This record gives sequence, C-alpha cells and structure tokens, in this order.
Amino acid sequence: MFDRAAIAVLKPVLTRAARGLSRLGLRADQVTLGGFAIGMGAAAAIATQHPLIGLAAMLLSRLCDGLDGAIARLGTPSDRGAFLDISLDFVFYASIPLAFGVADPAANALAAAVLLGAFVGTTSTFLAFAVVAAQRGLQSTASPAKGIYYLGGLTEATETLACFTLMCLWPQHFALFAFIFAAFCALTTLTRLWAGWSVFSEPRA
Repeated sequence: MFDRAAIAVLKPVLTRAARGLSRLGLRADQVTLGGFAIGMGAAAAIATQHPLIGLAAMLLSRLCDGLDGAIARLGTPSDRGAFLDISLDFVFYASIPLAFGVADPAANALAAAVLLGAFVGTTSTFLAFAVVAAQRGLQSTASPAKGIYYLGGLTEATETLACFTLMCLWPQHFALFAFIFAAFCALTTLTRLWAGWSVFSEPRA
C-alpha cells in the first residue's frame, strides 16, 4: 500500500548510490545475491535469538534489494535479473516468520505457520496475476519499471518490513504481530483475487 510513496522518497538516494556502486564495477545480480545472503544471515540471527542483530542485517538486505534494481536501470534490465530478484525476495520474506518459529517453537510455531500460510495467498495471487497479465500483454501503469506486472495490495514490501521490524524490536509479541499481519495478508489475497476476476473476465483478444 505504501510502496509507491516509499519508492518516490528513496529513489533519488538509491540512484546516486547505484551510480557509485556501478562505477566500482558491481552488477545488479551481484547486489541481489549479496542482499539475499545478508537476509539469510538475518533469519539465522533471529532463529538463534538475536533479533536486534537480525533487524540490522534485514534492513541492510532490503537496502540491497532497492539498490539492485537501481543499478539495473542504469543499463538494460534483464529478465534473468527480474526473475532472480522476485524469487529471492519471496524466499527471504518466508524465512523471517520461520526464524521466529525456530527461535521459540512453543510460543511462535502456530503464529509463524499461520503467517506463512497467509504469505502463500499473497504471493500466489501476485504471481498468478503477473503471469496472466504477461500473456495478455498488459503493463502496469503504477509500476512500469518493474520486471513483471506489479499488482499492489494492502500488504506490500513496506508494510511487511515494518511488521518484521516490530517483531524484532518486541520478539515477545511475535505471535500477536503475526496474527494481525496474517489477517491483513488475507485481505490482500481477497482483493487480488477480485482484481484477477475482474480484469481477466473478458476473453483474450
């Protein structure tokens, strides 16, 4: 919901940083892979009950996630890069609730499972819409720079990162945050299902 506003604020800073990294010879795919590795480190820190270290690594990982696209746009973005970026993003997002479940199974396992189930709904509807939109030749006017059709919703990257931040700051309340965010994810899934039902109701031309 807030991704477009966050991107508008961060884009000038990310573009300047991307130019500097590009001059150093870093490629977008390298930043994507590096950011994913840091994200997995964040999950490992949380799983071993070091949530503040996990939070720091998570924020650095998401910075890399913004920089890789900015670097790619300085040249010619590739389908491989878009595929790698979106695939690793979803693995990262799933790893954080799983890490909290591992850190304290008795208190967090059920909430982590519910949130992961909710993530399946948001990611599957997001990707399914993108696949069918590509088959129909549709392009997103809201996010034209994205490698695939980017269908927004109530819970996007900004909201997810904010929720993960709260979980790291107050890990004792993980279950509460997880159940609340899972409910918002369910609403996002419903709105995306409705969007697909509405947009794809007409036969393909």
